[in-house]
Amino acid sequence: MRSTPSRLVRGDTTRQRATFLELFLDLVFVFALTRITARLIVDFTDGPRGVYAGLGQALLLFLALWAVWSVTVWSTSWLDPDAPIVQTVIIMTLGGSMTMAVAVPDAFGERAALFAITLVTLQIGRVLYFHIAGHGRPDPRQSIRILFWLGLSAPLWVVGGLLDDGTVRGALWTLAVLSDYSGLLLGWPTPRLGAKRLGVEMIAAEHLAERYQQFLLIALGEAIFVIGLAFSGSDFHADQTAGFVLSLAATVLLWRIYFHVAGGLLDTAVDRSRDAARLATDMAFAHMIMIAGIVLTGVGFELFITEPLGHLPGTWLIAIVGGPVLFLAGRAALEYQVFARVSRSRLVGLLTLGLLALGLLTPVGSHVEPLTAGAATALVLLGVAAADTRRARRHPPDTPTPPY
Repeated sequence: MRSTPSRLVRGDTTRQRATFLELFLDLVFVFALTRITARLIVDFTDGPRGVYAGLGQALLLFLALWAVWSVTVWSTSWLDPDAPIVQTVIIMTLGGSMTMAVAVPDAFGERAALFAITLVTLQIGRVLYFHIAGHGRPDPRQSIRILFWLGLSAPLWVVGGLLDDGTVRGALWTLAVLSDYSGLLLGWPTPRLGAKRLGVEMIAAEHLAERYQQFLLIALGEAIFVIGLAFSGSDFHADQTAGFVLSLAATVLLWRIYFHVAGGLLDTAVDRSRDAARLATDMAFAHMIMIAGIVLTGVGFELFITEPLGHLPGTWLIAIVGGPVLFLAGRAALEYQVFARVSRSRLVGLLTLGLLALGLLTPVGSHVEPLTAGAATALVLLGVAAADTRRARRHPPDTPTPPY
């Protein structure tokens, strides 16, 4: 890693491991994920009418929170996280994110304005503070690029938060999310300044990889929280106990599938990439998909622990089967980013889950109970993990060969 004259930017002596303050920030996002999950559980158990609207709303809130976290991680993988200015920005992010998380349960109702105004204030405020306190270092034009794009989405967030019409709010916030993510993905292209991703000159690969891995573990921890809460509030009947054990086993399988080879070699892949900034950005989106899948899977755990027997509503398959589908899709994308290929087990697993969902939607499948659907999904995950283990025994360890 190259050294730099600016004390704000990481140098050769900057520690790679996440700081305690960064880990402290992650605790806020643990809480935020629990609030999103709680919203979804209510939507799924209130009947099919509100499920799709609830999913869309939860997705928008999740994407807003993920944008806050991912930009913070990118910044601390490029800048020195021990610098006082950077630490102040992290503390600002902690306070703002906690306020947003508190607003999540009613973020499309009475607390819409609180969520939106806090988001806009946090996103713009921390860029302005960093630019002013750092006297424009290390790149004043990057602050202008980011502020330009935040300025495009800010009115959409604020107006949507202040309106009483939930449909219009959803449309405006969807446009705002698309604007925010377009800027992040494209490097905030700005008239006369062009585009430039964060960390394009230098990026701490080990730090960035560790932060992605830590957030995925946070999501798994949130799923465990949901499992424990659901089972502790049950009557401990045999079928509910079976759902509890099955959920724990499925969570372990998600952990195993993620960290098998590719999930543990993110830093090496970034170091070997010809375009580290692009690869790291793509990895952020792959992790976003996996984490969304884990959150949705956790909702499925809640459903078949509390109501393991009886009728299986078709909408419940979105959580019970759809969550693992999202996770495997994101994991397949990550594997391609690390090795420029996708294992057959990932593709077979996705195809099998798709066929399972279709089968459960048929008249014959309508007689299947929620616990049985959860067990079938867990068996698919077990098959993917077993295929990974079998391949590892037959082939030498893979070396990261990113596609770009």
